Amino acid sequence: MFSPLINELIAALRILPGVGPKSAQRMALHLLERDREGASRLSTSIAESLTRVGRCEQCRNLSEQSICSICANPRRDNQLLCVVESPADVIAVESSGTFNGKFFVLHGKLSPIDGIGPAEIGMAELEAIFSERKPREVIIATNPTVEGEATAHYIVEKARQYSIKVSRIAHGVPVGGELEYIDGTTLAHALNSRREI
Repeated sequence: MFSPLINELIAALRILPGVGPKSAQRMALHLLERDREGASRLSTSIAESLTRVGRCEQCRNLSEQSICSICANPRRDNQLLCVVESPADVIAVESSGTFNGKFFVLHGKLSPIDGIGPAEIGMAELEAIFSERKPREVIIATNPTVEGEATAHYIVEKARQYSIKVSRIAHGVPVGGELEYIDGTTLAHALNSRREI
């Protein structure tokens, strides 16, 4: 129905998460019909980002510099390390305003079925941090999925080899959530992670 270039643009937009065929078509037509300047800016920004954004040499977060701003900040606690699955998780933890340590970004989680083992998530680099920096505490902030829990368990075993204190972020009932609407697994996590007040 569309020309090959328009079809290619629609297919390219579909690689974005949550974008189906209709949404991709709507975006492509909007860019071509109503916002060619915005489309050009988007194209330039994507090309520049792909060229200039890499991974921080220390924490593996996305960064334009070899050392990201978090790792370069001398006011951050170098002995407190939070291990997360993705750069989006760094943003989530930072937005809480309560964490002042450093990060390590796995860029995934252990999933042998998908061929993702310790090497693919940077375990050698993380273990080097355990060995050289010897943080006083490692906070594991992987997602509460089967793969996230397996990854957390693997990291705990590695950290214990270096006598490092390890903690896990709590999972459970969200602030403002009502118990009657919480699923059983989440509620079980919340009950098992309870603390004295």
